[in-house]
Amino acid sequence: MTYSTPSPDALRDMLVRMWRIRAFEERSIELFQAGELPGFLHAQIGQEAVCVGTCATLRDDDYITSTHRGHGDIIAKGGRLDRMFAELYAKETGYCRGKGGSMHIFDFKLGVLGANGIVGAGLPIATGAALAAQLRGSDQVAVSFFGDGASNEGSFHESLNMASVWKLPVIFLCANNEYAESTPRRHQQNIADIAARASGYGIPGIVVDGMDVLAVHEVVSEAVAHARRGDGPTLVEAKTYRYLGHYVGDPGLYRSKEEVAEAMSRDPIQSFERRLAATGVASEAECRALEAAVRSDVEAAVEFGRTSPEPDESIAFEDVYA
Repeated sequence: MTYSTPSPDALRDMLVRMWRIRAFEERSIELFQAGELPGFLHAQIGQEAVCVGTCATLRDDDYITSTHRGHGDIIAKGGRLDRMFAELYAKETGYCRGKGGSMHIFDFKLGVLGANGIVGAGLPIATGAALAAQLRGSDQVAVSFFGDGASNEGSFHESLNMASVWKLPVIFLCANNEYAESTPRRHQQNIADIAARASGYGIPGIVVDGMDVLAVHEVVSEAVAHARRGDGPTLVEAKTYRYLGHYVGDPGLYRSKEEVAEAMSRDPIQSFERRLAATGVASEAECRALEAAVRSDVEAAVEFGRTSPEPDESIAFEDVYA
């Protein structure tokens, strides 16, 4: 496959989506620490290029499954900031009517089959969605986002095996941020690359720089085309890094300040802005204007969530399936 660089408009859209994720996460952290938001938060700051580079290759009718650290995946697929903040506030206008919270946002209209608080649980769901697409004869694809820790789960191996045998149109996208909660990847796996596990199932396994949105976009574009042709799944390992601890409030003492600083020096948004400026797609002033517009949208979304109505007790047993 010959890869074509996204258009200038598409490149600017990718930058906006990365800023939407960054600003959403930063504001969510502030609200959580101020005691406004219930539950837990798992920030995706630092991993924006993985979800944006991936979702920019997908159609509206394609599917994704996400994780407990999934705000960015949903925003990259087109999620509305106001409904997401409403869900974090546990309000009626949220994506799950306030019942799901941070870790369980879904929207079938967007092809978001759910973020999931269970490690590795999205893999078989995406595999099932890909099987359904194959049986319908559509050319839809499914992408399952998961972390390095989930690649040790049985659901990972079962999903890859089934998808390989049936040549299902699914991309298994590992956002490898090097830590499963507080456990370094090197202490839990005797391999250098998670993508190497693809060889056990006879499918392509590709490693990509997860801090480079265009590199992710190129690799996933090829994997999506591979799946749409009926050639089966691909395992993509995007090597990235989360700047904060496992959850908001985690002091992250299992990492050195030097390690975190080195990762932040490769910030995916800043490096992408430099590239856009160097190629004449967007100047520094234009990038700052885009960022300012995003942060204004985030404030409006916060206000929507804050002032939305509480869910009524009468809906407690609605949307429940057994």
